[in-house]
Amino acid sequence: MNTSTSNQIELPRVVVPPHPEWPQLSPEETKELKQRIKHLLQQRDAVLVAHYYTDGELQELAEETGGCVADSLEMARFGSEQQATTLVVCGVRFMGETAKILNPEKRVLMPDLNATCSLDEGCPADLFSHFCDQHPDRTVVVYANTSAEVKARSDWVVTSGIALPIVRHLAARGEKILWAPDRHLGHYVQQQTGADILLWPGSCVVHEEFKAVALERIRRLHPEAAVLVHPESPEPVIEQADVVGSTTALINAVKEMKNREFIVATDGGIFHKMQQLAPGKVLIEAPTAGEGATCQSCAHCPWMGMNSLQNLEQVLRSGDNEIQIDPAVRERAVRPIQRMLDFAREHGIGMKNKGNA
Repeated sequence: MNTSTSNQIELPRVVVPPHPEWPQLSPEETKELKQRIKHLLQQRDAVLVAHYYTDGELQELAEETGGCVADSLEMARFGSEQQATTLVVCGVRFMGETAKILNPEKRVLMPDLNATCSLDEGCPADLFSHFCDQHPDRTVVVYANTSAEVKARSDWVVTSGIALPIVRHLAARGEKILWAPDRHLGHYVQQQTGADILLWPGSCVVHEEFKAVALERIRRLHPEAAVLVHPESPEPVIEQADVVGSTTALINAVKEMKNREFIVATDGGIFHKMQQLAPGKVLIEAPTAGEGATCQSCAHCPWMGMNSLQNLEQVLRSGDNEIQIDPAVRERAVRPIQRMLDFAREHGIGMKNKGNA
């Protein structure tokens, strides 16, 4: 079995925004702002769900108010278990869309609807649909980091925490896979499963930048450190990992492994939860700065950075930035997501607290 990346697709140019700069707040100002947000959450009958990659203050606020800090799938699953009529999603747009797909009766708000994802932006629905039409013999498997329209064109939606068992299952049935959008994750899945996979040529702007040569240097400086890598990273980086896994899998590794030091190749926002659960551990960002890289890294998604306490308060006051999905798209998109959830339940794969995207 093999994997190949289509070279016939000309991807749109993804414009990466600068990292947002929010006004610095004093501890007293932060405390007062959080109190106002807590009051607004009650007024709106809203629950706050935040991704591990968002600012630590948002993660703390979600936990303080009975909300959820998790990976993208658990954020949506959590929302469906709540009585609250409004979900406020601190993350990127596909996460808000997934929450709406699984919870159509709820109102879903986001601090900034422009908070997108390079994987999502690099896989437009029209180009992707045409690509699928060219390969009708392949089962279409898409990563969660995609738009509702792309999900609607797929047979299966997967997260990084369940991609391997699902693809093994499909390969065992003799199915050939069309995978989108992250080519590094797709290649990793192919290596682990032996499936015949045709890859969409996308990548994450954060994980794409981790550098193998510089990582080797950091490992020499910290020979006792365990290397934790998200599988959206390039293969030469993955090859150096002690643990390859999803966000929650990497968090659990820091908590459970005996190492004191960890070199972490994923978005730096994850450090907040790691430090909460393992305060005695030393966390080092994997390098992204190229040939002369050191442990100082720019590994943080600028779209995740569009979420802040300030615009969270604004959206709760205004009620703007509501996620809307065409009902026909939602009806098609929920099927491959539900197929994944059913697979997890039928095969005893615990999704909750296991980590995914």
